[in-house]
Amino acid sequence: MTSTGTTYTDASLDSLRQVGDELADATVATLFERGEVGTFNTLMRYVSTAGAPLPDGLPDVARAYLEATAAPPAWVDWGEMEKARLFFIDNNVHISTALSFASMPACYLVPHVAKLLSATHSLKYPSKRMAETGQFTVHLMQPDAFEAGSRFIPAAQKVRLLHASIRHHLARENRWDVASSGTPICQEDMIGGQMFFSLLVLDSLHRLGIHMSEEGADAYYYAWRVVGAMLGVDQEAVPKTLQEARQFLDLYMIRHMGPSAEGAHLTRQLLDLYEEIVPGTFFDPIVSALVRHLVGDTCADWLEVPRTAWDTVVKAVPHLLGVLETIEDRSPLGAWALDRLGHLTTVLELSSLTRGRVMHYAIPEHLKKDFGVSDTVPRTRRWVPPAATVTT
Repeated sequence: MTSTGTTYTDASLDSLRQVGDELADATVATLFERGEVGTFNTLMRYVSTAGAPLPDGLPDVARAYLEATAAPPAWVDWGEMEKARLFFIDNNVHISTALSFASMPACYLVPHVAKLLSATHSLKYPSKRMAETGQFTVHLMQPDAFEAGSRFIPAAQKVRLLHASIRHHLARENRWDVASSGTPICQEDMIGGQMFFSLLVLDSLHRLGIHMSEEGADAYYYAWRVVGAMLGVDQEAVPKTLQEARQFLDLYMIRHMGPSAEGAHLTRQLLDLYEEIVPGTFFDPIVSALVRHLVGDTCADWLEVPRTAWDTVVKAVPHLLGVLETIEDRSPLGAWALDRLGHLTTVLELSSLTRGRVMHYAIPEHLKKDFGVSDTVPRTRRWVPPAATVTT
């Protein structure tokens, strides 16, 4: 039982497996029924910023959807969102590391999710999914993320429709066993994904020895609650606090995580991608060593992450980062320099993944196999991960 009284059980999560996203699902179904998907995708390439006039000729059902989802939820606390933005600026390189080496592999630890990703994303080009995730997060943490001219809201609207289109195709083509696996990209999996990109990132930062305040960690998690709402996550079901998030994530992983051929294959593709980005070959083993350090040996073995001589070396990373964080805490100039380095590293990593292109989200007509501010919050009270929950 959490402080707010919310308890997650197998039965409550089972019910979430049967539910998708009513608004987005209805929109996509109508677009396909009317043969308007091609028109929609063509016109939406010109809609990349919030507040831009919707193009003439846009299908009526799409226009209604875009108007209904054009603003963040009314309950958003903008002060908390600003804290989240500052937290991201202060930790952007570490957050990028956690997303790349912990959050993405965690998705592959859920066999039915790995199977879905294998069916709907190109195995030859994993950089596309990584680039989309990185770009989405960077757009979210801009100071004008929810104002006219921002790229975040249109990206969220398109991702939500992309998820709905995957549900539509898998059901229509009878390529998904709903009886055993539930609705594809169901509410349980959407909330699980939200946990991977929020709580698991915070866990990874803690494992790396990053100095975080309680306020900063809470704000970062809050920002992903806002993201979840904009992606169609049921706000009655989503964990409201980090303690509830721990309970949900523990139960979700116990219910679903395990080895799979698809998970191992996707992980190998991810490791190859990052070994390609890291200059030379000497440091290649550090990629798998970092994944193993962040997800643990059992999960790394399930994903067939190779063991290397760097596994021991990587354990020294928290100490090294702790030294850098101490410099940042004590020196305004050091904080500024590390923030700029983090920003440049994130931009460089993203540009390597995107090859300098802006990623466009579209509704696939068919599923294919080839498809300078520092945190002002004092860090005297360090964030400690919520305790693991005991399941019966």
